[in-house]
Amino acid sequence: MLTAVEAILWFLRFLFGACIFSFLNVVIDRMPRGESVVKGRSHCTNCGRVLTAWELIPCFSFLALKGRCKGCKSQIPVRDFWSEMTGGAAFCGCVLSYGCGSSGILSLKGAVIFAYLGILLVVARIDWDTQIIYDRFHILILLLGVAALWLFPEHGMVDRLIGAVIISVPMLLLALIIPGAFGGGDIKLMAASGFFLGTGPVVCAMFFGLLTGGGYGAAMLLGKKLEKKDHFAFGPFLAFGLALAVFFGDQIVNWYLSLLS
Repeated sequence: MLTAVEAILWFLRFLFGACIFSFLNVVIDRMPRGESVVKGRSHCTNCGRVLTAWELIPCFSFLALKGRCKGCKSQIPVRDFWSEMTGGAAFCGCVLSYGCGSSGILSLKGAVIFAYLGILLVVARIDWDTQIIYDRFHILILLLGVAALWLFPEHGMVDRLIGAVIISVPMLLLALIIPGAFGGGDIKLMAASGFFLGTGPVVCAMFFGLLTGGGYGAAMLLGKKLEKKDHFAFGPFLAFGLALAVFFGDQIVNWYLSLLS
């Protein structure tokens, strides 16, 4: 009986996280077009038909509709489905890592981390589409960093200030020397995230960002889908590294330092 109740509870947690990230899909879709993210009902971007409640159930509606609009049969972006799945997994991951707290749903620490992961998703997908990272997201991350000062005291103010500059300043210098090496949004993302995460995790995040971004660029060059002078959005790869650093950054840094000692 307890096992069944626990399974239902985890399912509801997953569904809650998927619902939040489903709303973020709306933000990702509308913000670059200058549309309101709170006004106007959800609709098919191809035929304009207003979606019913049954078509808005995160993850499950996509599967039930076989990835197509019920009206015009146009393809629903599969990345929306994966964003919702990511949201459910992220929420469950935050519960596992930071507990439920007095609310019984998610601790305050977990809520702050989940909010940060949501921002990273929006940043990654909008940057992939437009190669723009809006400053409002950097401000939101800095505000979360202020909350993190109290919630995660293991990274003090000095450590966070070093984290804010240890990656962003070299990125800025490299961008000045080699025009187009990094975009301003990428630099500000790493500065704000360095303040939020601290020194060790942001260095770890940059490593994974360079590893995955470099791998993607090399694959595109080998496949002749990009030329040497072409640019691609680097924000999604930085966001991936930052998401990994949220959960594993300190452990990876401690493991690496233990190898050196």
